This record gives sequence, C-alpha cells and structure tokens, in this order.
Amino acid sequence: MARRRDFLKSVGAIPVAAMVGPVAGGQSTGREDREYWVSVARRLADPVLSSLAARQLKIRMPVETRPEGAAERARFSHLEAIGRLLAGLAPWLALDLDIGAEGELRRRYASLARHAIDAATDPASPDLLNFSQGSQPLVDAAFLAHALVRAPGELWLNVPAATRANVLSALRSSRRIKPGFNNWLLFSAMVEAFFCQAGEEWDPIRIDYAVRQHEQWYKGDGLYGDGPEFHWDYYNSFVIHPMLVDVLTVISKAARGWDDMRNRAIVRARRYAAIQERLISPEGTFPAIGRSLAYRVGAFQLLGQAALRHELPDGVSPAQVRCALTAVMRRMIEAPGTFDRAGWLTLGFCGHQPAVAETYISTGSLYLCATGLLPLGLPPTDEFWQSAPEEWTARRAWSGKDLPADHALS
Repeated sequence: MARRRDFLKSVGAIPVAAMVGPVAGGQSTGREDREYWVSVARRLADPVLSSLAARQLKIRMPVETRPEGAAERARFSHLEAIGRLLAGLAPWLALDLDIGAEGELRRRYASLARHAIDAATDPASPDLLNFSQGSQPLVDAAFLAHALVRAPGELWLNVPAATRANVLSALRSSRRIKPGFNNWLLFSAMVEAFFCQAGEEWDPIRIDYAVRQHEQWYKGDGLYGDGPEFHWDYYNSFVIHPMLVDVLTVISKAARGWDDMRNRAIVRARRYAAIQERLISPEGTFPAIGRSLAYRVGAFQLLGQAALRHELPDGVSPAQVRCALTAVMRRMIEAPGTFDRAGWLTLGFCGHQPAVAETYISTGSLYLCATGLLPLGLPPTDEFWQSAPEEWTARRAWSGKDLPADHALS
C-alpha cells in the first residue's frame, strides 16, 4: 500500500498542455497536430487512470445514464472505462519513445495503466471490477484484451506475475457469458486471441465461429451486417473491422489456415477506411446516424487503425487522414459540455446531449472515443506526422478541386 501511494505521489498531477492549431483542422503542422492529440489522450486518461491506479475509481467516477438505465449500468461502467480507454491508448503506450517530453509522458501513463490493470483485477482491491456478472462484461473484457494485444510489452509482459495471473483469471471468467448473435461474437474471439498471443490455452472454436459468421454476414463493398441484418451505424468501425483484423492477425501467426481470411479482412477494411475518410465533411463533421453516437470520435477507430497499420487505401494519404481526424476531434472534444467540472466525459455526440445516449450507455462507455487516437502509436518520425497538411477528400470536392472517382469493392 505504501509503495502504491509513493508511486502515485511521484506521478503527481500532470497538467494538460495548451491546445494548438485551428479549430477546423487542416493547416496545422504534423508536430502541432501530434501535440494536440497527446493533450486529448491525457485529458481522457487522467481521471480514469489516476483514479483506478489509486483504487478509487468506484468512488470518484460518476455514472451518468439515461434514467431508465441507471441502476443496471453502475454494475458495468467502470470496466467499460478502463477497457475502452486502454484499447485506444495501447499503441501509444507501446511506442518505443523514451526521449523528450512526450517520452516521459508515455512512460508515466504506461506505469499508471499497469497499476490500473492491477487494481481492476486484484481480488483484494476495492476496485476489483466485474468481468462475469451479467452480459456487458464480455464486451469490455474484450476491449481490455484488445489493449493487451495492441501493447503486449507494456501492458502484459511488463506487469508482475501476480497481476498477470489475476488478469488471466478475470478474462477467463468472461467465458461464461454467452455472446449475442451479432458483433458480440467478436468479443469472445478477441479474448481468445489474447490468450493465444499470451501463450495460454485458447479456444479456436470461438474464433472460428465468429470469423465464419461474419463471413456469412458480409454485405459487400467493405460493409458487414451486425448479425444477419445490416445496420446503418458505425459498428463496422466501433467493433467489427478492428477486432476482425486484429484477431486474424494474431491467429494467423499461431496456426495454419487463416491467411486467406486475414487477407480478405484487410482488403475489406481498407475499402471501409476509404469510405470513412470520405464521410468527413470539409468542416470536420460526419453524419449523426445509427446507434452509439455517444462514442464520438471512436466512430473512426477503423480509419485510425488502417493508418496505424500502414494499410490505408490507395488514394488516401496519411496526411489526409491526420488532418481529417484532427478536425473531427476538435469539433467533438472542444464542444462545450463534453466534460464535466471534474474532467469526466458526459453523455453526448457533440457536447452534453443526454437524449442521444441509449440505455446501455453510461459514463464508462464513452471512453471508446479513445480508439480514435490509435495513430498516436506511430512514431513522430512517421509520414503520418511528418507530411505537410493536406486536404481530405470532402474538402477538395467541395472547394471545386479535381479528385479521383470512387469505386465499390468488387
């Protein structure tokens, strides 16, 4: 206990840097954009990681919900917050960047994240989180597993053996939850993919079933149904493409026979990334359609993942994506009311808009927006950050500039 207090005292309060660059995005340098993205990462991470590392998340975090969802969501919201936050920050925490101010920040937040994971899974912790009671914990066990897959060095191998044992026990307990016949199949698959990557016993049937069902649900032109039916929302980016690609990437390294499925998934994800880039308006807005709009910039997890993996589609440059995502981020993060006075996210799409949240959404759910930050896992020397500002497709189109035609994926 004394060691934990000394650690938290040494980390101290980390002030968020001043925000830079134009609100609309597109004219700031890559260095300025990265500084801004890091400031957003810190703003999201500080209340969650500092509270959980201190084993006070359940005390400090509000659980804002729609009135009809209030009692139920308090059972799940805290695991949602840490799992989703780390799923987005993991590539940055895994980055081999140990010099300069950002390197120091990265080390501090990686240490906080490890202490938070320990607090979330230690049976003696007052912040031991719910991984098995009800249905929702399967979702966020998967997001935490996704974080561990994305940053195995920092968030798995670099934690004490006792913590690793607690994490394995917590994630295994989520297996008792039956997934829905929809994108939830990928949550079971993601947990198993982590076990596979960690060298633990894993269940190939849960992965095979999820992958083959999504093959059946593919609708064409880079879009999957969420189950048998197609939903016009952003679940292809919130869950389906990112988890499908990463599950298949992990499994194809460990077992034979998955390469064709992985390659198809990547081709389809690249097409969906092209669609996502074109959805961003010249002003940095995008259509407010479908479920879970309160996940904000998390709607572009797949576009960010494509950039992170250097798998952007032909005709979409890293600079286009950086400028477009910066514009979206500024519109959403800086909207008045996005954070409460204590720094926690509030329900809403662009500001505080409680009515936009479904009954399954609460404060912890909102931290899926951190997955919009995946390109922070690219080093500052990468083309994504080094390239001069570039107009994204909609900006070029609506300013009368020439642009290539768009074609469906055959």
